[in-house]
Amino acid sequence: MPTDQLRITTAGIFPELFSDDLFFARSKTMCAVILAVFMVVGFGLRVGGLGTESLGEDELNKLDTVREYRENGLSGKNGEHPFLMKGLQTASIVASERISSITGSQIAEEAALRFPVALFGTFTALLLFLLISELFGRSIGLVSAIFWTLEPVAIGFDRVAKEDSLVLFFFLLTMYFWVRGQTRAELGDTNWTWYAWAAAAGFAGLMASKYYPHLLSIVGAYYIVFQYIKATKWRMEPARWLKFFIVMGFAFLVLNPTILLPETWREMLKFSSESRIGHDSYEYLGNLYTNKMSAWLNGVPWTFFYVFMAVKSSLPILVLFVIGLPLMFLRRMGDGRFLIFFWAFMWFLPFTFLGGKFTRYFTFVEPLILVIAATGFYFTAKWTAEKIGGSAGMVVQACLLIAVVATQLTNSLSATPHFRLFTNTIGGGPAAAGSYFPHDEFYDAATAEIVKSIATTARPNAMIACETPGLFEYYAGKAGRGDLRIISLSDKTAFATLAADDFVVLAEGRRYFSNSAYIAYLTGSGRMTDEIKLSNVTAARVYSLSDTDAAALRELAAR
Repeated sequence: MPTDQLRITTAGIFPELFSDDLFFARSKTMCAVILAVFMVVGFGLRVGGLGTESLGEDELNKLDTVREYRENGLSGKNGEHPFLMKGLQTASIVASERISSITGSQIAEEAALRFPVALFGTFTALLLFLLISELFGRSIGLVSAIFWTLEPVAIGFDRVAKEDSLVLFFFLLTMYFWVRGQTRAELGDTNWTWYAWAAAAGFAGLMASKYYPHLLSIVGAYYIVFQYIKATKWRMEPARWLKFFIVMGFAFLVLNPTILLPETWREMLKFSSESRIGHDSYEYLGNLYTNKMSAWLNGVPWTFFYVFMAVKSSLPILVLFVIGLPLMFLRRMGDGRFLIFFWAFMWFLPFTFLGGKFTRYFTFVEPLILVIAATGFYFTAKWTAEKIGGSAGMVVQACLLIAVVATQLTNSLSATPHFRLFTNTIGGGPAAAGSYFPHDEFYDAATAEIVKSIATTARPNAMIACETPGLFEYYAGKAGRGDLRIISLSDKTAFATLAADDFVVLAEGRRYFSNSAYIAYLTGSGRMTDEIKLSNVTAARVYSLSDTDAAALRELAAR
């Protein structure tokens, strides 16, 4: 399209192009009330039973860092990740201890560690509403936010003490200020640059959550596409760009002071060299794959995130996504759709081909699925209401929304508190839970129960072979069994010392190239003493070794 035919059409600049004619979005007050109600529900789903699941291996690393901060001050421990999240977790744990001392009711460390992520995940709905309303109007913005509050996948992401939810929060904050600045500039507001500085600070928050500088390309690409329009007033001259990066740099240092420590840089270099990868593979659809970024197409298959989207989304969301996807390419959606395009392109392109994958990486683009689904809902509800007409049309709109959110809420409640195990009927439903991405679906959630089971029967100084020794030591200490000796299932040297009445734990999601032979032997011939389940799904099997078993495993370790 010739540049002289381009015009800036985002909802904030030309609201008449995005009429908010879904009846529940016409009033700003009604929007605020509806959004507030759903955010409260979403918050309840995110924090309810937050300490039920055991810590994951990465979460324990965060807890160890919090202890380091409290005992010795700021350090470069866990320095491959920025400070902001660990700082929030430190404050959360300190606050939980004080609340517990006042109320006499103990708050689990697991819950305190995860609370900041759950809180930020709840307010992601507000930012999603603000940003999408700026791009496509209040109707699509409100529906997108509602979908976020209730979708099981989104809730599951926000109940893990990892940085991805914070990255999403600060990205949405950055883009809201960025697009809002565009709107104010085109409307002639001479103070619009304050929004640009706020966007710079927002991106500093993103970088202080996870080192993702490449995401700045989304900010830049969206800006550049409008510079082909000669009439645009949204211009960032070199001096303004310089100030943008100065503001970003200053805010980054404030939010991530540990970047100044040499130890942090050493940890970052180790991480970037992939020398910190603790396991040799990832189980996906029952098969094992090398899980390194540098493996490219020889690593975890490119289908990974597309299968995840297909089997983990609520069915109405999938249907609405299919309806909404082609609509995003219509010019009537305005030029704000370019942000959606760049957002999707800059994430899906690399993560399709990179060989290292975890489902939590999808946190960053989960809103895209919901926004496109909300677009499908908007046009479906609008078309239906126009065909019916009158007050009956409004009733139909309400019924359509209720049907979608009721399904989402039912799915989430059925998966509580193990939201990551939710699997839709396309994926086989509850019977197939844990079979697609077991590492991320279970995420060591049953470790405390496993240790409790063993602790009641294990002889003094018994040995336990597992794939997460640090976690088992943590929960063994909590169970009063500090005498138990924990070794790695993949450590052939230590594994060769196993004897009768020792234990081997086969946890779902912890099958690797390095332990497949042991798993095959025990599954076929071992003496299973307990089976630990989460929501009727087997999470781990505990084996007590006989003399024969111990000898057979020692022989396998020697090969």
